Amino acid sequence: MLRLSASLFNQPVVSLRVGGKIATATEPIINPHNLKIIGWWCRVGGEEELQVLLADDVRDLLIDAITVNNEEALSSVEDLVRHREIIDLDFKLMGKLVRTKRTKIGHVEDFSYNEGMFVQKLYVGKSLVKVLTNNATAIIDRTQIIEVTDNYILVQDTDIKAGAEEVSAAAVTA
Repeated sequence: MLRLSASLFNQPVVSLRVGGKIATATEPIINPHNLKIIGWWCRVGGEEELQVLLADDVRDLLIDAITVNNEEALSSVEDLVRHREIIDLDFKLMGKLVRTKRTKIGHVEDFSYNEGMFVQKLYVGKSLVKVLTNNATAIIDRTQIIEVTDNYILVQDTDIKAGAEEVSAAAVTA
């Protein structure tokens, strides 16, 4: 079952031991190499320094909360040596430019993920010119992604025509 990204942002982190909220998961931490959600940046009370909640420490991901066993699931960035490289990249998926080798498609407005915490689909808002000639949103499956960089996400070339099927560039030249 796929879930939309809204369930990953600004969610309360609830401890089963305390029986209440211990933090707020502000945004997901995503590995750009494989688009796996490895955890969340969390704000604990009024503290300025953010903590990290790793996905492996989550007991259950509910629609309106993230449950953990206890507050020991939260870690400081310095303690996460194994994940430090990904955390330091500070990769943000929302708003990232999506393009093919030939043209810009638009920017990531939303994404969906599966139970394994992998991003499965990107929902890309098209530019104003494309909105007037076609649907306002393109849906890109993870199998169509060729490369993820700091500046853009490169996807397979497709020709999208209003009311027509998608035709790959390879099929056109064959």
